[in-house]
Amino acid sequence: MVEQDWWQKSTVYQVYPKSFKDTNGSGTGDIKGLTMKLDYLHDLGINIVWLQPVYISPQNDNGYDVADYCRINPEFGTMEDFDELMNELDKRGMVLMLDIVVNHSSTEHAWFKQARQSKVSPYRDYYIWKDPAADGGVPNNWQSKFGGSAWQYDELTGQYFLTLFDKTQADLNWENEQVRKEVVDLLRFWAEKGVKGFRMDVINLISKDQSFPEDDGSVSPGDGRRFYTDGPRVHEFIREMYDQVFGPYHLVTVGEMSSTTLAHCVRYSNPEENELSMTFNFHHLKVDYLNGQKWELMPYDFEELKRLLSEWQIGMNKGGGWNALFFNNHDQPRALSRFTNDTIFRSESAKLLATTLHGLQGTPYVYQGEEIGMPNPVWNDINELRDIESKNMYRILQEQGKKPDEALDIIRERSRDNSRTPMQWDTTVNAGFTSGTPWIKVDERYPEINVQSQLEDIDSIYNHYKKLIALRKELPIFTEGMYERLDECHPQVYAYARINEQETLIVMSNFSDQDVSFSIPDEFWNERMDSKVSELLIGNTMHTPELAQDTPLSPYASYMWIIR
Repeated sequence: MVEQDWWQKSTVYQVYPKSFKDTNGSGTGDIKGLTMKLDYLHDLGINIVWLQPVYISPQNDNGYDVADYCRINPEFGTMEDFDELMNELDKRGMVLMLDIVVNHSSTEHAWFKQARQSKVSPYRDYYIWKDPAADGGVPNNWQSKFGGSAWQYDELTGQYFLTLFDKTQADLNWENEQVRKEVVDLLRFWAEKGVKGFRMDVINLISKDQSFPEDDGSVSPGDGRRFYTDGPRVHEFIREMYDQVFGPYHLVTVGEMSSTTLAHCVRYSNPEENELSMTFNFHHLKVDYLNGQKWELMPYDFEELKRLLSEWQIGMNKGGGWNALFFNNHDQPRALSRFTNDTIFRSESAKLLATTLHGLQGTPYVYQGEEIGMPNPVWNDINELRDIESKNMYRILQEQGKKPDEALDIIRERSRDNSRTPMQWDTTVNAGFTSGTPWIKVDERYPEINVQSQLEDIDSIYNHYKKLIALRKELPIFTEGMYERLDECHPQVYAYARINEQETLIVMSNFSDQDVSFSIPDEFWNERMDSKVSELLIGNTMHTPELAQDTPLSPYASYMWIIR
């Protein structure tokens, strides 16, 4: 069992600053907008605010292409605005988790500008350069995660540089000790300003196989990822950051882990390893990828979703690791639209997802708008989207033979912009997000789906989240309890228990639009319910059912009981 720490009982709220709240009419959210809404987050029960990148950036990838790690992008405000945010968080007993992007930098960063001047530049080795292949083409067949080759040709020096993401995001060379020193310096800069946590973007990609081999496809999917994912020195590099920054400043850290494994995440997050506090993995958010491919659609595999959640609950606990719990973030379509019903049963569905997730072991993450049940927006045409990945894939899908409307249907389902539309605060113009023209469209359903209406409704999705967040702070079983799956492959129901020496928590959720019945296994029921009393902690319907071995569940019903 991992040693309890303050962040294990906390809930993190993820702010996509560009779409959170605009205070100056620019159409883009800003730091002052976050500061303005801190009381809202404090009332929800949030302890940790994760602020996505607000650094100097050309914004080719919405700030994940950093051109200066220690300066604030004027689009979002000033360093004085940032300092004010820090002070206001402190007044409320809240802390800031800052997004750090150090697998790559923007090609507009001063390091890269110097690096591309000549092969003998002192900054050349800050990045990964290779000569052309014998035929003059790319050095190997590694593919960018945004589509196309991962290599970009530099005319001036006649070499290619590696870009695992956008062509303007050049991968840093972590084999270079000076690069690692620069990263420690920038981390320390923000820690000295009072930042109490870091979310480390695709941090498990920083160590590459230094032979840079061709991927022969013998291990799926054959795009090179196996040669740079959880690479040979990745744990060493993360421990260096822990020893010099994370540990001395007592920081909470979460690593975004791309295509990772359970075994690696146990190592990353086990406190004895001195690496990270917790990890994000994305396996459970690929259960609707046909043949594992993001841009091929299929109905999601409910059994696989449950199996993966269970595997990571049991495996991380057994190995002493710690999960970051999430269904939503800025890179994913809204889970409400993806796994449940975002129309007729929107409220029940949003509460079901919340109850299911918050009952698991780990630290929950709430992505802005999730707590009011924001669904995917309705995209009318490709010109409404802003995401570079989506625009690239719209072109690539047509090059692969898709008709424009077929390509657009896929983009509608998969685009990262699904989660990036402006936060819906009230019923005024632009949902109260901005007095100007929004950088991306506001979902047309905001008059019905907004914060203002939910604050006034005791049965709202918002107040359901508020209660769940409070329960996690109050009851140790959420942190300590062992996980046991109960549903035995039920086609509509996900049910599990959390167990410690004193109590048992049971979570039961019907992920369908049908009335169903669920039976708790005899052995579990006889062992756990003998002479004990159950209490309904929270539910998402007007009913307040007592826990029974056989429980009827209405469409998208979800309940949580505690047995003492």
